[in-house]
Amino acid sequence: MKPSKHLIFALFALAISQPTMAAPQPLDRVAVQINDGIVLESEITNMIDTVKANAKAANQSLPSDSALRTQVIERLILTRLQLQMADRIGLHIGDLQLDQAIENIAREQKMTVAQMQQKIASEGISFSQYREQLREEITLGEIQRIQVQRRIQVSPQEITGLVKLIQEQGMKDVEYQIGHILIDVPNNPTSEQLEASSKRANAVLERLKSGEDFRRTAIASSSGPKALEGGIWDYMNINEMPTLFAEVINGAKKGDIIGPIKSGAGFHIIKIMDARGLQTKEIEEVRARHILLKPSPILSEDRAKAMLEQFLKQIRSGEAKFEDLARQYSEDPGSATKGGELGWAEPSIYVPEFAQTLNSLSPDQISEPFRTTHGWHITQLEERRKTDATDQFNTNRAHQLIFRRKFNEELQNWLDEMRADAYIEVFQPESNRG
Repeated sequence: MKPSKHLIFALFALAISQPTMAAPQPLDRVAVQINDGIVLESEITNMIDTVKANAKAANQSLPSDSALRTQVIERLILTRLQLQMADRIGLHIGDLQLDQAIENIAREQKMTVAQMQQKIASEGISFSQYREQLREEITLGEIQRIQVQRRIQVSPQEITGLVKLIQEQGMKDVEYQIGHILIDVPNNPTSEQLEASSKRANAVLERLKSGEDFRRTAIASSSGPKALEGGIWDYMNINEMPTLFAEVINGAKKGDIIGPIKSGAGFHIIKIMDARGLQTKEIEEVRARHILLKPSPILSEDRAKAMLEQFLKQIRSGEAKFEDLARQYSEDPGSATKGGELGWAEPSIYVPEFAQTLNSLSPDQISEPFRTTHGWHITQLEERRKTDATDQFNTNRAHQLIFRRKFNEELQNWLDEMRADAYIEVFQPESNRG
């Protein structure tokens, strides 16, 4: 059965001073149906207002309200689909994990949580609203990691080839900031549809070459994943960017516009927004060990944290040794038998919360219990060192770069598949209906 398209009305109570009942006023309405969920008109309005406020603060022009509304609706649809998937698999970010994330963010910004609360309030956002926005962001990151990671395979041959390239290039790779516009084509397009998309792409290209603002054009015209960000991808080197970019970027310089390039998704236009050289000649590595406890139906979040707090007391009082507790209790199969030892590594290979915690520790210091996507940890930073890029580092780096490139590609494929399989209906505002 089709969902109702009636507006949601609320009747105001009769005011004492008002002799007659006021006419019903529309407070909100269902704007989009997504499977068994909805997007309200107020959500669209709020996001449009946010985009406009951000654009104003950045002195960035925007396209027409209708083009902006289309992009905002698309972003909300994809967000809602991902959150629905998270619900289906039982993924939920609890308050303890959320508190830990907030503490990490505050530490990164060199302030206390209380100071961060004051800063957020000064920007006109309630802290409870900020918490829920952050909970949603973490949920989206987790569902993407869970669903996309398993689709990715990195072969030894790919790593060997990239290690050779890294060794040839040294550590002097260039990082590019890419601007991307996608003019999409329908599934199984007719020749007329293909021709129409091609003409649109060429028209966009001509506007860009004549000096039209790239970000504004992307928000108005692009069907790419970064459309609402003005089509801008963050700095990437050639080895981690999507294959389509990497194939055409070689030798390009800042300001170059490339395209249209045809792919199965449509016609792509790429602009080199910026380029910068990598200056890394040596890296800082850390040697650390940890104890991991994974919450489960048997082991609650609170109990896992409390156990680690007890371990800390035992270690600090000399009642127990870190390595013995790790062997007995840690649920990390790769390190538990080694007394929790993780060996030498660059901190960035770990999940963000773990890397942030290691970066905040002094040698021999043990952290307080903290939460990551893997569970609850305590970790001890044993040593730091600076070292040249070793073969092992290059191998690790090659794997990360290939994985990130494939992750970006597979993420878009996964989102496209979810969208294609979903029931989606966008209801036009009352003023637009004929």
